[in-house]
Amino acid sequence: MSRPALARLSVPVSAAALLLAIAPASAADYVQAPGSTLAFATQYDGEVFSGHFGQFTTTLSFDPADPAAARLDVVIPLASATTANADRDSTLKGPDFFAVSKFPQARYTASGFRDLGDGRYAADGELSLRGVVHPATLTFTFTDGATAVLDGKATVQRLDFNVGGGDWADLSLLPNPVAISTKVRLQPVD
Repeated sequence: MSRPALARLSVPVSAAALLLAIAPASAADYVQAPGSTLAFATQYDGEVFSGHFGQFTTTLSFDPADPAAARLDVVIPLASATTANADRDSTLKGPDFFAVSKFPQARYTASGFRDLGDGRYAADGELSLRGVVHPATLTFTFTDGATAVLDGKATVQRLDFNVGGGDWADLSLLPNPVAISTKVRLQPVD
């Protein structure tokens, strides 16, 4: 190839490379993969107990270089809650707590994450539970890869959602804060 022909070819290739370099990164879309966990912990009469939701569905659109454009959606079937104690599990699903016959699912949605530095992020979203919606912040780390991992924590105030009202509203028996932890394995959407 002659030098002028090579020069004419390199201009479009250089321009294309420049456009790719300055084009904004786009968020990757993910769905939940097997092996994900969503757990909760609190106390009853001074004794710590924990449980988890056996079912939940997560979708995420996220680019660590542009967290403000991120979106997260988590749907939680409340009947899947288990604490490995049949009496407690029955109470949790009943009308005083989750009332699963009337409110079968909870949902957490967030958009516009914040970069907290050191590979940590915050998703300021809303939790909808028992027909009540309140702000809730999930702080998390994100590890990219063939199976990405979102590892996060949040604290919710159960009484904000009328969970454990009536006789269960006694904070000396059952504190208001409930710790939530999640480790969501994610696979890219094709």
